[in-house]
Amino acid sequence: MDIKSKIIAITGGAQGLGLAMAQRFGRSGARMALIDRDTELLNVTVSDLRGQGIDVKGYEANVAEEMSVETTFKNIVSDFGALDGLVNNAGILRDDMLLKAKEGAVTDKMSLSQFQSVIDVNLTGVFLCGREAAVQMVNGGRPGVIINMSSVARAGNVGQTNYAASKAGVVAMTVTWARELGRYGIRVGAIAPGVIRTAMTDAMRPEMRARLEKMKPVGRLGEADEVAHTAAYIFENDFFTGRVVEVDGGICF
Repeated sequence: MDIKSKIIAITGGAQGLGLAMAQRFGRSGARMALIDRDTELLNVTVSDLRGQGIDVKGYEANVAEEMSVETTFKNIVSDFGALDGLVNNAGILRDDMLLKAKEGAVTDKMSLSQFQSVIDVNLTGVFLCGREAAVQMVNGGRPGVIINMSSVARAGNVGQTNYAASKAGVVAMTVTWARELGRYGIRVGAIAPGVIRTAMTDAMRPEMRARLEKMKPVGRLGEADEVAHTAAYIFENDFFTGRVVEVDGGICF
């Protein structure tokens, strides 16, 4: 798919990886629909992107709420006339150990709310947005691309029962959707980033950041635009579907 003039929606698009992808796609001529819960930040991001000459609109929505998602994707198609792509990028962390014990007695455990809140956004949100994007693509009679953001943590990681489960589920849905939606000309792929440099990692203690960097053969953290570059590749390669690309610098946990 040549993304020039294509309409691409990004969830969690007001900052971080979502913003990096919006900038890269927008510079290539794509028309951007950014979805985010943070209305104030979303408005600032949309204004900044328009200042860069990018055609963009913002949509406040909660990806975990069905009615909100359905309305948002209908509004995107009403505003732009169609939908060609979606990046399911919105996600949250609520890290904790499954349980903690001292002297043979359990002192704490992951709460159901900690588990469910992550599943609601990272897995149910991907389901709802992917489904509604596909509805609009099929009804519009247009081929399309859906990219789901997973993580290297999908293989399991200490302190991330909820997050790892959600990101493993995202990959399973990716493969399933690729097989189901291919008949409509819709390709589906996933990206599994490692540790990417963000405001959060910039604020880490120097020794903690150095430890993370040593875990990667490339000797550094990833950059958001490197993930955006991978997303652009998936959009542009018409033979890519049903697979996950790891962009992790070869990290070894």
